[in-house]
Amino acid sequence: MAAAPEATAALSELIAVVAQLRNPEGGCPWDLEQTHASLVPYVLEEAHEVADAIRHGDDAHLKEELGDLLLQVMLHAQIAQDDGRFGLAEIAAGISEKLIRRHPHVFAGAEATDSAAVKTNWEAIKATEKATDPASEASASPLSDRLAGKVRGQPALAGAMTISKKAAAAGFEWDDMAGVWEKVHEELDELKEAVASGDKAHAQEELGDVLFTLVNVARWCGIDPEAGLAGTNRRFLDRFSRVEAALGGDLQGRSIRELEGLWQQAKAELRAAQSSES
Repeated sequence: MAAAPEATAALSELIAVVAQLRNPEGGCPWDLEQTHASLVPYVLEEAHEVADAIRHGDDAHLKEELGDLLLQVMLHAQIAQDDGRFGLAEIAAGISEKLIRRHPHVFAGAEATDSAAVKTNWEAIKATEKATDPASEASASPLSDRLAGKVRGQPALAGAMTISKKAAAAGFEWDDMAGVWEKVHEELDELKEAVASGDKAHAQEELGDVLFTLVNVARWCGIDPEAGLAGTNRRFLDRFSRVEAALGGDLQGRSIRELEGLWQQAKAELRAAQSSES
């Protein structure tokens, strides 16, 4: 199906706008200073803001944030094109070729009866591509090597889930949920010992181990740790806002008993408001 003329025209305009921003003659000084590396924080920020808009179900916000993320793609493409390395055309052609190659059930007459079969085929095709890539070399730890490359650019929590899923699929897995909980308690005890020792570097390592093990709990339960933490952040801010409002924005000098009382009151009010809406 061809792109709608409106979409094609809009993308053409965006390409022209970004090209002008990067034009040494009359372009934007900030945009001209940017490199792939300098834009990394913005790519991550915009991706997280897209995810936040999706969680809130806000179409207007989602449309805006997707535009901001698209701008990042366009900027990277323009930077590469300015250097004579590649451009948006090569990026689009590359992903189109990959999608066609990895969806033989759509484009080549193969069969895939459900999404599980699609995922299996996808991974098999990826493995074949890597095996035939002249740049790839035989490795004694192929899964670890692939995962290291895959999670390098991911946030730590998402990377932990990726590693956990792939390692489990390869057979590195507990027999049951009881084993997972045992590991959680083991890592918590080690964190407590590390904190008590006063060794911050060791405590940080042990904290990471606790978080990674909790990601495994999430995987076993089929829940999303990123969505869970995002929800906790949102709930905390909602409650904290009410505590601040009750104190006129000044928390200094308040006792923990007073603050805890206001916190519990905020929780109850928000819970009642949610119940009335449902």
